[in-house]
Amino acid sequence: MRKAIWLALLIVALLGGAEWERATPAEAGLETRWLDAARDYALTGGGSGVVIRGGKLVYSWGDVDALYDLKSSTKSFGATALGVAVSDGKVTLDEKAAECLPGFATPPPQNRLNSWITEATLFHLATQTAGFAKPGGYEQILTQPGEEWAYSDGGPNWLADCLTHVYKQDLQELMFDRVFGPIGIEREDLRWRNNQYRTHEMEGVGRREFGSGIHANVKAMARLGWLWRQGGAWEGKQILPSDFVARATRPQPELAGLPVRDPEHYPGAAKHYGMLWWTNGDGAIKGVPRDAFWSWGLYDSLILVMPSLDIVVARAGKSIGDGDWRGSDYGKLAPFFRPLVKATGAPYPQSEE
Repeated sequence: MRKAIWLALLIVALLGGAEWERATPAEAGLETRWLDAARDYALTGGGSGVVIRGGKLVYSWGDVDALYDLKSSTKSFGATALGVAVSDGKVTLDEKAAECLPGFATPPPQNRLNSWITEATLFHLATQTAGFAKPGGYEQILTQPGEEWAYSDGGPNWLADCLTHVYKQDLQELMFDRVFGPIGIEREDLRWRNNQYRTHEMEGVGRREFGSGIHANVKAMARLGWLWRQGGAWEGKQILPSDFVARATRPQPELAGLPVRDPEHYPGAAKHYGMLWWTNGDGAIKGVPRDAFWSWGLYDSLILVMPSLDIVVARAGKSIGDGDWRGSDYGKLAPFFRPLVKATGAPYPQSEE
């Protein structure tokens, strides 16, 4: 009997619950013609995708096991690591980064001459308002924290360094232990490259990026999305604080009036960015619920979560639509998101076209 129990536990450990239960679109209450329309648009950039509803895989295309370079969709994985740290009491969002991490924002050495580096909080780093230049290396701080919304890899990468310091652990290992493993993401589903912009190790442990760096398949992407869809819970266990999830996935009121650096490419970003997640909280995409939020990386890697529709969609490949990775606004995403909403047949007055 003990041997049988041990064998059963071993099988569970090996499988990790990594296969989704399946249902047909009809069983999930979805119209296939609209799913086909979303898929066809996504396939303008090739790649793969999955649609999850009610915790079941109801639709897919392409090779769902293929690994893709997710680029900036890594930021939403970084938001997940931040949620773990908040849950553990390791950090708070209002904590000053310079108090969290000795040597924060240096190099470059000229940043030491600027009092702004003592003002940046983890909230600033997570909301693209810390004032760092765009690249992911050791960048100059350009504006006072909280005075401008400016898309950056450098800020999120400093956030990764803060969490690496407080845990004294490679964040990839932390995440497999605390998040990826428990939600069924296996090593073959996801890998985090060595840091491309900074030294590979920090304080003797692996150093990861939040700005970019994760390679994953769409199954793993969907699992992360489903964790957030459930308010940070998985099979009855609260992995992320529900209040943190709620806050991270909606626009931040204190950012709404900020000027935006490079407004041609990020119009309205201060009004609809969350914490390392993009959101539709201001209704910028008509025909899509306001509670929708998503990760978004170069080549349009996407983890779309629409809680009110009970849907998570993951897509990766090359750029969709006109080929511009972000274009000038959310417009290139609408032809992908709207058919997914229409597939449910549910009316959403607040999101009418």
